[in-house]
Amino acid sequence: MAQKKLVRFEELRTFPNVLEYPENMQGKWHAFFNNQHPIILELACGKGEYAVGLGRLYPEKNFIGIDVKGNRIWKGAKTALNEGLNNVAFLRTQIDQLTDYFSADEVSEIWITFPDPQLRFSKMKKRLTHPKFLRLYKNILQKDGIIHLKTDSPDLYNFTKAVIDLYQLIIVQDKDDLYKEADISEALKIKTHYENLDIAQSNKVHYLSFQLNSDFPKEKDEQLKALFREQAAD
Repeated sequence: MAQKKLVRFEELRTFPNVLEYPENMQGKWHAFFNNQHPIILELACGKGEYAVGLGRLYPEKNFIGIDVKGNRIWKGAKTALNEGLNNVAFLRTQIDQLTDYFSADEVSEIWITFPDPQLRFSKMKKRLTHPKFLRLYKNILQKDGIIHLKTDSPDLYNFTKAVIDLYQLIIVQDKDDLYKEADISEALKIKTHYENLDIAQSNKVHYLSFQLNSDFPKEKDEQLKALFREQAAD
């Protein structure tokens, strides 16, 4: 397995659709794709199933899967190359460094699909819908940009709804049991490796989309922390 990873890391360096910790990319992604199409991110993309799936569905948009694990990115990048998906790319870096790679208003949407829910109270700030991360997203998202969360974790879903309520964000869609909906978009039917694992064993997939219309005052972070401290104590 270790040898396989090494081979993939070496191959990854040759992929034209993968950038690893690049410098001076802020404001240059349209030039990278050689078009002016909207730029959409998949965060903690893993094997990139969503970036690739969305790229197939929407050739008029550009998709960038972001993850720190090169071994995982390899799968999505290889698939995109094999299928000639020139609108799909991958960026290897940490999510908390997003503003080093994207400029203001450069991103139109963000997808967060089946991330680690970081269930322990002490890990709350690592949840990708924590205000700590939302502040980063707001720095690069267009004013009407949308964040999509798809998860099988009721804890992460309810935490995100609490954040939305506390900071008075705008909900675009809220689906507590996605696959029980009569009519869902093709984008929401895409399944990742982690969705298929059904780690939460909740028999439900939750979906939220929302907009960042708040300034996220930091004093409210303490209110959020207190709310979930009480829940953790119950």
